[in-house]
Amino acid sequence: MTAVSNVAIAGSGVAGLAAAIQLAKAGVEVDVFEAKPELSALGSGISLQGNALRVFDALGAWDDIRAAGYPFEGLNLRAPGPGAPVVAALPDVKTGGPGYPAAMGMPRPALARILLEHAQKAGANVRFGAKVTGLEQTDDAVEVFVDGASAGTYDLLIGADGLHSAVRGLIGIEVTPQPTGMGIWRTFVSRPAEVERSELYYGGPVYIAGYTPTGEDTMYAFLVEKAQDRFGVSDQEATRIMLEESRAYDGPWNAIRADLESGAHANYTWFTKHLVEGPWNRGRVVVIGDAAHSCPPTIAQGAAQGLEDALVLTELLVGSEAIDDELWQSFHARRVPRAKAVVEASVQLGQWQIDGNRDADAGGLIFGIAQQMAQPA
Repeated sequence: MTAVSNVAIAGSGVAGLAAAIQLAKAGVEVDVFEAKPELSALGSGISLQGNALRVFDALGAWDDIRAAGYPFEGLNLRAPGPGAPVVAALPDVKTGGPGYPAAMGMPRPALARILLEHAQKAGANVRFGAKVTGLEQTDDAVEVFVDGASAGTYDLLIGADGLHSAVRGLIGIEVTPQPTGMGIWRTFVSRPAEVERSELYYGGPVYIAGYTPTGEDTMYAFLVEKAQDRFGVSDQEATRIMLEESRAYDGPWNAIRADLESGAHANYTWFTKHLVEGPWNRGRVVVIGDAAHSCPPTIAQGAAQGLEDALVLTELLVGSEAIDDELWQSFHARRVPRAKAVVEASVQLGQWQIDGNRDADAGGLIFGIAQQMAQPA
């Protein structure tokens, strides 16, 4: 017997769909409400560490995801300037365990599509163009309002509706994402044959220049700079800025610039941070994923932490007989400290770049977090 028989989920991102898959597989009736009119994924590509891949396996989606992405081992550091020599080839910690690659890149739309297909195959009902706008709770249930009208009464509402979560606000949690002082340009381009793993360049006109392979013929590239008001620029201007800021970087960046000059799109976002440090639930409503915590992608753990939230929550819901204090205490004990460690480490790595702290033990910090993530959530 599970603690829930029917659940509403706000949001069709990785955390929301992961929760939908696990609950539907256990026989729970699941309705997913997504405010956007269709499945979409901002950005060009995503880097996934081993602990995320471990969750995909638990969902039953790993084979499809592995086939759609580009698994790899290790990380190269290159120097800016002529020739872009590789100055260090670093091994990755296998945070998912020995049965999974250390890391993997893939297109975000492909990941979203695969998770949606698995959620629907498991029996979840996914509605697009349906925004959660209100809720009313009793001790035993929560009535969910979508676009102003009642969508029904559920045992639980999971708010997995992202950084600017409507559900988080509806339950009175006032914590919101705050900028960290960094902004990132991203583009989706062709993969030169020499790029077989993530590579980062430190120094030069931006804080970090890098790229990650996402498929046999594709990769995404990025430049991390001081946060600026870039949000009103035209597509043409965005491409020009990314081209100019990348000219200090040689090697595979020459191929990236060629793709930008041929029409590859550049997009821009700011890094943010937040953490709901107290309970993530209010009664029978709980927030997970980016609704509960966000961090810069400096250690590629944002999606992984949302996936872990979903896996732990659904494990407890399926394995318990009631939604009670014991369930919530167990959930928060397993998730809040782990998410906090990731948020703090990600922000600290970025702050060291902003401060120009070349003596900081970035490698030690990354290795320490990776060791923690190697332990199941």
